[in-house]
Amino acid sequence: MAAQPVGGQKPFHVVSPVLESLPLSKAVGTKVFMKLENVQPSGSFKIRGIGHRCQDAAKKGCQHFVCSSGGNAGLAAAYAARELGLPITVVVPSSSGPTPVRKLQELGATVEVYGKVWDDANRRAQELAETEGWVSIHPFDHPLVWEGHSSLVRELKDSLEAKPGAIVVAVGGGGLLAGVVAGLRQVGWQDVPVIAAETHGAHSFHESLKAGRLVTLPDITSVATCLGAKTVAARALQCARECRLISQVVEDAEAVRAVEQFLDDERMLVEPACGAPLAVLYSGRLQRLQREGRLPTPLGSVLLVVCGGSNIHTEQLRALKSQLGME
Repeated sequence: MAAQPVGGQKPFHVVSPVLESLPLSKAVGTKVFMKLENVQPSGSFKIRGIGHRCQDAAKKGCQHFVCSSGGNAGLAAAYAARELGLPITVVVPSSSGPTPVRKLQELGATVEVYGKVWDDANRRAQELAETEGWVSIHPFDHPLVWEGHSSLVRELKDSLEAKPGAIVVAVGGGGLLAGVVAGLRQVGWQDVPVIAAETHGAHSFHESLKAGRLVTLPDITSVATCLGAKTVAARALQCARECRLISQVVEDAEAVRAVEQFLDDERMLVEPACGAPLAVLYSGRLQRLQREGRLPTPLGSVLLVVCGGSNIHTEQLRALKSQLGME
């Protein structure tokens, strides 16, 4: 289903389905609904905010987009650029691997591989953005990106019979979290707990929460490269003061095991970044949070944002399992 126009422009994202997952409901002990952002045109939720930002930049005279990305933000920006008829250069780190590079080129993007992690690629993108007529499309740290992502919650309000007992999301740079918190405020659901999931080795948000200030990780060591921002957006930390937020960190092996389990259960293949919130549900962490009194008992329905991800295929899943000694 097409999304409703915003400011006279038809968005590039679609209204994604909300389905109950019987296997996840069984694992958690309450109804689990999935918001299937993996079916978006670019393969992830990123098209919501980045599409919105690109439309705004085009309206203001942008001649060339430039975006730094671990994969999914670049794909969203490249999709939007193609729809708008504008050129785009996407800078990706070497840790992204060949799959997103190929997909970006198929969308017509010029791709530059620079540095080891996203932070390196972002520095290069900022240099390129100094070219006259070029506009930098940040993958997660921009108010229009958050505004675009907030549409996800407005759709939930229309789809669900009652507000959920908790929402589970992945956190990389914090753009999705910022959008979800904005959306909760817009629909009057500010009291819904948000469980923010990261993998160890890409857990900059968790460390920042613990310290009460932005913390920069020395390196990204997680296989969930799409969560790989060494420092989250300052807005993500502000969100923790505006909603009931619970941070959870899972191991890489848990995330990859959850990806495999989800493929068996729901016949959908998602990235390890999306495996982080899945692992929170499969591993019994939700029940532990209830025992600790951090979530209510009984718990109303749980909403999982299946954020998707395009940097995954069956051979990649096998390689990740081998890398982590899971074979």
